[in-house]
Amino acid sequence: MRVFTGTDIGLMRSENQDKISSGIINEITGFIVLCDGMGGENAGSAASEIAAEAIVERFTKVYRRDLSDDTVRNMMISALNTANSVILDESYSDPEKKGMGTTCVAALERGLKLHVVSVGDSRAYLLNENITQITKDHSIVMQKYEKGEITKEEMRCHPQRNYITKALGIPFNPDPDYFELEINENDIILLCSDGLSTYVEEADILSMSKVYRGDELINMLIKKALDNGGKDNITIGLIYYNMESISL
Repeated sequence: MRVFTGTDIGLMRSENQDKISSGIINEITGFIVLCDGMGGENAGSAASEIAAEAIVERFTKVYRRDLSDDTVRNMMISALNTANSVILDESYSDPEKKGMGTTCVAALERGLKLHVVSVGDSRAYLLNENITQITKDHSIVMQKYEKGEITKEEMRCHPQRNYITKALGIPFNPDPDYFELEINENDIILLCSDGLSTYVEEADILSMSKVYRGDELINMLIKKALDNGGKDNITIGLIYYNMESISL
């Protein structure tokens, strides 16, 4: 099990409001938590940091090797709900942070079973011979796409592409999505903020994953996003179950 993460402020932002944390719990279990903050001044970065810390704390304190899949699911959903409450408490106590929030996508892989939770438009992908988006964007443009009002290509440049419909930091249960799937030992799990998915085509992500690995893949994906405009923070996480078995 190998886990890699990287982030870049991008070309236009004055601060990086993304936060990514990761860990290896044991030889077959690793996780990544990625949050993309929202809010004026430093409120967005505060929200993403609070969320990531709360979720990682929950994972590391609660997880045990003998947990059932249902218990892992409950643990991960509960972790996001806890993060939501902590962000709300902080925003109520500090007027400058009122209304702050963050997206979140978190993946926990143990053996060849992957568990993913998400709120917002940060994404998890499964990479093998193809690229498959595991998560579903909670966004205005996704709603328009599902209604047939815009095409998938139009989603990436639509003026409302940054409007999300779910986040952590809202005054009610954020109702995270949960996904559970069997994977193969050569599969790669990629998590990213919209600073990557907006500026790099999925086909390019897939083709680059066949040429580069680990930190080098992250660096090349960030470079590609910057070359394509890079107006947002760019954050990426990778999980390899058996990195050594992947031939380039």
